[in-house]
Amino acid sequence: MGKIISFANQKGGVGKTTSAVNIAASLGILGYNVLLVDLDPQGNSTSGVGISKKSLKYSVQDLLVGGSDIQDVIIKTRFQNLYVVPSIISLAGVEFQLFDEEDSHIELKKALLNVKDYYDYIIIDCPPSLGMLTINALSASDGVIIPMQCEFYALEGLSQLMITVSRIKNLYNSKLTVIGILVTMYNKRLLLSMQVLAELNKHYQDKLFKTTISRNVKLSEAPGFGMPVYYHDKSSKGAAEYLEVAKELAARI
Repeated sequence: MGKIISFANQKGGVGKTTSAVNIAASLGILGYNVLLVDLDPQGNSTSGVGISKKSLKYSVQDLLVGGSDIQDVIIKTRFQNLYVVPSIISLAGVEFQLFDEEDSHIELKKALLNVKDYYDYIIIDCPPSLGMLTINALSASDGVIIPMQCEFYALEGLSQLMITVSRIKNLYNSKLTVIGILVTMYNKRLLLSMQVLAELNKHYQDKLFKTTISRNVKLSEAPGFGMPVYYHDKSSKGAAEYLEVAKELAARI
């Protein structure tokens, strides 16, 4: 039975989608069957694996409020062992619909139960908020990975997110755990990066991934080509680092 993992952080611009896409692709390269669920209305994970949002017949919105069969929504990407449940901008309105429905926090969980046995990993890219979409993701997940940028505001946000994860665990999903904290946009030449990493080691050493993700031009370029960085330039530092993180993840759970 596959493991469901959410990538969550209420702060935007921390490398959450980049990490979800590239770790999903890296797990596929390692031989695992992977389903990437784009739960962000911006749909960047969808376009990041080469899927045109204009051509979509179904999206994750149809799972949450439309009653569609998940098999009709899943799209096979052109990348090894990687499938996607795509997203579109109208998903933003679903937050408000979910507030009015009973047990609305488990809509995604119900949909994923039908395919959990078919995939080794189901990766959920959450929106940069702590609303009903993220609550759905955390309620469905076995664990959460928190990507965070090396800056002190990110440390403040991390504390808030830890509290939210704890509340979801107590209210809706007793098996939810924090699998790891992934440091992104790391620059070892900057004192600030070193200071933030030191603080994380001080308070969350057991949760930190050993591999950090460096600032990398190829990582920034790859989404523009609609592909994970490994397929854009497999010799790049970003490709090597995300492959190492995927190996760490596979060893953790």
